[in-house]
Amino acid sequence: MKINAGEIRVGMLIEYKNDLWQVLKTQHVKPGKGGAFAQVEMKSVNKNTKLNERFRSSENVEKASLDETNFNYLYDDEQNYFFMDPKTFEQTEIKKEIIGEKGKLLTENLEVTVSFYNEKPISVELPNQVTCKIKNTDAALKGQTVSSSYKPAVLENGLSVQVPPFIEAGDNIIVDTRNLEYVKKI
Repeated sequence: MKINAGEIRVGMLIEYKNDLWQVLKTQHVKPGKGGAFAQVEMKSVNKNTKLNERFRSSENVEKASLDETNFNYLYDDEQNYFFMDPKTFEQTEIKKEIIGEKGKLLTENLEVTVSFYNEKPISVELPNQVTCKIKNTDAALKGQTVSSSYKPAVLENGLSVQVPPFIEAGDNIIVDTRNLEYVKKI
């Protein structure tokens, strides 16, 4: 689908120079002399390289069309995570590099959205919030106020997050999957 260069937004996937690119940053510039343009920083989905490109506002770029499907997480091995389509019970495997650090937040039967490009999985979208259990945490220092201080805590899945001083080992908390931050205690 063709879009105008002025419509490029962060997070968008575009087809450019025979590759698939994810937009990291975009800045629309209207200089005093000459035409307006969009300065776009992109990362290649396949090659993991970055590119800074300048598109004139009159230019058109090809927005990638993705197929999104809901899957349930099943299990993982050394290289892959395995998911199942709840409607067809068809299984698919996705390489651990695609999901990255957020793969540690996957729990059995967690529903995720997988984006496919040309029938190849390119990204996995987790729910915005997941429940995790605190494995261990440092002791709170006396005299610290709750609003200004956080302490490090390690979750049972191995991830480290900053939590308020009243959180103890064994507590269940909600973590935001987009930025891996503490939301609230359950």
